[in-house]
Amino acid sequence: MTKSDEAAMDLLRRFGKAFNRADVDGILACVTDDFVWVQATGPDAPDGCIRRGAEEVRQAIAERAEIVRDVRFSETEVHFAADRIIGTFRATGTNIADGSSYDVRGVDIYIVRDGLIASKDSYWKQID
Repeated sequence: MTKSDEAAMDLLRRFGKAFNRADVDGILACVTDDFVWVQATGPDAPDGCIRRGAEEVRQAIAERAEIVRDVRFSETEVHFAADRIIGTFRATGTNIADGSSYDVRGVDIYIVRDGLIASKDSYWKQID
């Protein structure tokens, strides 16, 4: 792992810890002012739902807390490619609305700029 990769991994760890705690200020400390989060699901074809900037991140994290709980990530792998970090994972948790559980695999593609995360583009396996 290069020094650049180590710095990117440190950034991703800080971001991930903040994300898992729903610590919006911690998330925002890891991202650019013009941060873009392309969520895995949403009404806007073909992108799902795109969140931009601090206020929309706050809103998305608050909405997430009303939809799912007990979210756990496992089987994570991280790969570095120039200005991108590609992370694969398995996510499990509980849907609050009906109490059902979910278990999915996903991929996040991060773009890093000036030592901060400029975008997070998320993909999940869709289960019928």
